[in-house]
Amino acid sequence: MARNTLMDPPIEQLLDKVDSKFTLVTLGSRRARQVNSYYNSLGEGLGRIVPPQVTSVSGKPLSIAFEEIAAGKVTYDRPEGEEDTGEARAIAEAAEAAEAGGAFGEDPAPVDEGPAAG
Repeated sequence: MARNTLMDPPIEQLLDKVDSKFTLVTLGSRRARQVNSYYNSLGEGLGRIVPPQVTSVSGKPLSIAFEEIAAGKVTYDRPEGEEDTGEARAIAEAAEAAEAGGAFGEDPAPVDEGPAAG
């Protein structure tokens, strides 16, 4: 039984096409910008931007982008070694800081409290 939702295509169908919701957001927003640029450049004869790849009832660039993703017309290619670079980079930076006596490994500096009150 099909669920009536405000979003067509349903989010579940879109998530089946990508590896994570973050990839979906990035892919959808990039393609929506391309569709928007295409519509804005009509009449200028530039022809460098790919027009929408699906027939859509909606005129909104993001809706068109999501329909293209659901239809398999828009895909992504993730370069090797970029899957968990953010987490790996943070761990490497923390390890380097600890080895170099940075924020994690260094004793706090003594605080100069000014002339002694006496």
